[in-house]
Amino acid sequence: MVIKNYTKASQQLREKLPLPLKPLAEIAYNYWWCWTTERISLFRNIDPDAWQQWNHNPVALLQFVSLERLSQLANDPDYMKRVKAVSEQFHRYMAIEDTWASRVAPQITHDRPVVYFCAEFGIHESLPIYSGGLGMLAGDHLKSASDLGVPLIGIGLMYRQGYFRQRINGHGWQEDYYVDNIFEQMPLELITDADGKPITVELEIRNRVVKIQIWRVQVGRVALYLLDTDRHDNDPLDRWLTGHLYGGNQDTRIAQEVVLGIGGVRALEALGITPAICHLNEGHAAFCTLEVARMEMQRTGKSFYDVEQSVRERCVFTTHTPVPAGHDVFSGDLIESYFSHYWPTLGLTQEQFMAVGARRLGDPWEPFGMTVLALRMCRTANGVSALHGEVSRKMWHIMYPDRPMEEVPIGHITNGVHQRTWTAPLLSDLYSQYLGEDWINRIADPQMWNKVDEIPDEELWWRHQLLKERLIAHTRTKIKRARQQRGENPQWVDAADRILDPNVLTIGFARRFSTYKRGYLLMHDLERSLRLFSNPERPIQIVFAGKAHPADEQGKRILQRIYEWSQQHSLLQNRVIVLPDYDMYTGRKLVQGVDVWLNTPRRPLEASGTSGQKVCFNGGINCSVLDGWWCEGYQTGPDGKGMNGWAIGEDAHTSDQEMQDKIDAESLYRLLEEEIVPLYYDIDPNTGLSHGWIKMMKGSIKTNAPLFNTDRMVADYVAKVYAPGIQLDVESIRASVLV
Repeated sequence: MVIKNYTKASQQLREKLPLPLKPLAEIAYNYWWCWTTERISLFRNIDPDAWQQWNHNPVALLQFVSLERLSQLANDPDYMKRVKAVSEQFHRYMAIEDTWASRVAPQITHDRPVVYFCAEFGIHESLPIYSGGLGMLAGDHLKSASDLGVPLIGIGLMYRQGYFRQRINGHGWQEDYYVDNIFEQMPLELITDADGKPITVELEIRNRVVKIQIWRVQVGRVALYLLDTDRHDNDPLDRWLTGHLYGGNQDTRIAQEVVLGIGGVRALEALGITPAICHLNEGHAAFCTLEVARMEMQRTGKSFYDVEQSVRERCVFTTHTPVPAGHDVFSGDLIESYFSHYWPTLGLTQEQFMAVGARRLGDPWEPFGMTVLALRMCRTANGVSALHGEVSRKMWHIMYPDRPMEEVPIGHITNGVHQRTWTAPLLSDLYSQYLGEDWINRIADPQMWNKVDEIPDEELWWRHQLLKERLIAHTRTKIKRARQQRGENPQWVDAADRILDPNVLTIGFARRFSTYKRGYLLMHDLERSLRLFSNPERPIQIVFAGKAHPADEQGKRILQRIYEWSQQHSLLQNRVIVLPDYDMYTGRKLVQGVDVWLNTPRRPLEASGTSGQKVCFNGGINCSVLDGWWCEGYQTGPDGKGMNGWAIGEDAHTSDQEMQDKIDAESLYRLLEEEIVPLYYDIDPNTGLSHGWIKMMKGSIKTNAPLFNTDRMVADYVAKVYAPGIQLDVESIRASVLV
């Protein structure tokens, strides 16, 4: 199947562009461009300042760039050659039919694709419909599905304002604000019929008919359809159903999940798409199973209970939440207000409908659980790491009282990251030299990654140092801008040019600020931490980034506490930095530039985590609690010490949280004082390098890269979930990315 590359929106943009530059229009409307630096630089070089101003959005850039500048580029032979080369590469990529998926799973077809439902997708910073790890994982899943040729379609919500933006005031307190997304200036297109009218589907929500329109985002060979209620013919309240990601109250949450699940299935029908598999990425989309059942009942005339098994055969579920409180549950009253008109269409009574979402059947006080619904109505369920699978089986054993805990039907597929998105171009170039030009298509091959040992230490180190310097430059720019916006005195604004030092051991800590992430752990003993940061010969420095949910006061206080700590001592002001407004762009700079990635969750509350995996591809080293993916990634040598990173706390666990904090803080301090800092500063006087540190960098790359990538992860989903029974050979997993 050759995917149509030209859209009405890209055609309109083409009309503005001079003839040699017209291919830029179709490339701009497909996020394939964001996967390598050559394609990104094609847009950035048009106008670097405007590229920054438009948040790296090529559609807005091309819409507003001057005709004079376009004319200059159209008369530049070198630029014209680059456009032609990238355009040819794009068309070859889109036309490839002999893919890994077509060879190993021909039963998954474009006529009957996998449909991947998720509440958020992190494709690129220019499409801000993500908040954190779940969205990053979903975006990377789509990209690897495209590269491997898996016939897959995404379904999500198109948020008018997305997740909140973050300011940090002079007291260190997080201030939340929102910015409108202007859809017409973004790389997406409204789906219309032959008459040019938006294709819509209807839902009954709050006793009102709500119309939903559909936007398409092209992610390589994968189409992502986003549902939008912001239409003039909807009630003003309903227009804001897709206003904010994870905003509002329980009433807003259930309405959004009705739009995603039931509206998503109806949108597929309106688009003429018949899914072979509905993949629910987290429980937010679980209502889709009910709509699949309703449509099957309508088609066959059978009862709900008669079609249940056929629905299960077509639905699969991935859970990402390791604590009961993190799973969406709705009261009986709320369910009644939204579904009293709906359960009769399933031929169910209220009691029968509630039972589908109840952990304990027959309990009239049991709330309606979205994870429960997904587990009941899907043929497979999996956690996102080995430990998370174990935790999930324990958590949901209550639903399977007749089975031993180890036989609860929840497995695991460990998360990965899309290497082609997250690896710095400097490192990609290095891998091309020493692993082979085609390394980018063989990311899951462990034998290939063993060649990392052949990279000269000085080659790896100087590239890493350049990336660290770029991170520091980015950090200084953001902090300087934040100080200017707060109206601080000019001397303090200019002092931002002196924060951080590229010759100092640099730690990164970037994630959502919530209590269980324990961003404060490094401050547990203030005097001891001060000695580490201010050591005149072997200091450390750290960059914090992340947001607390607007309703999470405790998370905001943790962020404020770190900020206040950074300002309490002059020695810390340049070495403890809190970066505001964390997004994918800053995330790339961090994972590509830090020496050590710090992760300190309370075990086992980290389902998987993926930021530390991104660090590995860039030569960074993890220092983490043995939770989530790190339980599988961490390896020790014959001496019992880490050979590819460090483990905080090891296996010392207690239910006393204060005691656990003390144990883990002590372990972290010991690792820094006795292992991490000495190793980093153990410099060979002849080369100026720490060969022991670089050996650890190489260990981090070659042991983690072949396992914790989305090529391997998506291949696992194909072999274990989408088309079970396929024999998977990791060395045969090959992407179709032209080089």
